Amino acid sequence: MHLFEVWSPVGSRVDVRIGETSFPMQHFDDGWWRCEIENAGPGTEYFFVIDGGEATPDPRSESQPYGIHGPSCLIDHSAFAWTDRNWQPRPLASAIIYELHIGTFTPQGTFRSAIERLGYLADLGVTHIELMPVNEFSGAWGWGYDGVDL
Repeated sequence: MHLFEVWSPVGSRVDVRIGETSFPMQHFDDGWWRCEIENAGPGTEYFFVIDGGEATPDPRSESQPYGIHGPSCLIDHSAFAWTDRNWQPRPLASAIIYELHIGTFTPQGTFRSAIERLGYLADLGVTHIELMPVNEFSGAWGWGYDGVDL
């Protein structure tokens, strides 16, 4: 079961569309529309349809497997089995932070090639790495800052 929510203060009808089936949403005074769907769970792909218009992805989607104009997809964050409960971060006060863009850090522009250069950063005294956005985006050079649900 999943509770779908979308804010559309000017819409007069909003539906959740899963496959070819539309589910009407209930309007609330604060501009939000909500609909609880029994068989919706991780992997369910869906759109919102406002006033019978075009199918629109969820503006707060956490997964867009087919790009920002495709269906949104439900995911289960609790499904990952974490194994690092005892990990302790270094103190932030003594941090030397390096902001890194995977696509431009090495000629190959890959995570694997960046991993091979981590020793170099450690030799410089870097204690923390802040990755610039790596999420998918529709543009060519937006660096991921135009993502969904940021």
